[in-house]
Amino acid sequence: MKKILVVGSVGIDDIETPAGKVEGVPGGSAIYFSLAASAFADINFVGIAGEDFPKEIIALMRSREINLDGFEIVEGKTFRWSGKYHDNMDSRDSLLTELNVFEKFTPKLPGNYKNSEIVFLANIHPQLQLQVLNEIQNPELVISDTMNFWIEGDRSEVWEVAKRSDIFILNDSEISLLTRESNFLKAADKFLEDCPKLQALVVKLGKYGAYVTDGKEEFFIPAYPLRKVVDPTGAGDSFAGGFTGYLALKGNYSFDEIKKAVIYGSITASFSVSNFSIEGLKNFSDDDIQDAYKMMMKVIKM
Repeated sequence: MKKILVVGSVGIDDIETPAGKVEGVPGGSAIYFSLAASAFADINFVGIAGEDFPKEIIALMRSREINLDGFEIVEGKTFRWSGKYHDNMDSRDSLLTELNVFEKFTPKLPGNYKNSEIVFLANIHPQLQLQVLNEIQNPELVISDTMNFWIEGDRSEVWEVAKRSDIFILNDSEISLLTRESNFLKAADKFLEDCPKLQALVVKLGKYGAYVTDGKEEFFIPAYPLRKVVDPTGAGDSFAGGFTGYLALKGNYSFDEIKKAVIYGSITASFSVSNFSIEGLKNFSDDDIQDAYKMMMKVIKM
């Protein structure tokens, strides 16, 4: 099993969806990712939070054997976000964003983190992602994520991160924005052409599933079937956690294994959206994962 270094955001959220409303719940890309990935592999966690971050969540992470040597708890308030989802759950309004201690976040990698075999660069400023890449020592696999905000404000640096990555994960609107191609398949072709180092490109398609290609082979998987979605917050980070965790467990980065990793990412994302915040990621078991995998395989083969 390979160790995963994750660097990302830590937050406290207020969330409203058609299913209800919660306040002061844990969030952030690194939190969702780590809880999903820890079902498969060991995690070296890097992030920052204020003194108001819930201590029970820190205890939960420790119980999942997530290494918190790189998790800074500093004076001040944790990054805060508030959002309200529309009835279709596909779009939302951000009502509040307060960076707080995250505004001055500079990733600090303990010495024992620098030899992590797999690096996951979660959704943070591309300058910080590049900083981590400059510090890490010969990783076997670099997987990166981004979002519209960074693409619009720091396009060239997002491209630089992509060109130094082995696998890049983004959604269909993000890849269209980055490549200026409205069709996500054409956008994927352009992305791989501009980033020859990439082993694979993963495009998240929301409720429609995910698409992955290495430029030679293509694979599409539908989303895991759910009768009720409670909270889409963190779904993409939870997908990335299951995806990366599976690859770390196997230690094999062939395209066949990457395709399987997409399936596991879809499964962990489904656990996440089944409840508010991280509640859906707290209690699932290995049996739950494997039962869901068997169901997905039946769906795909049909």
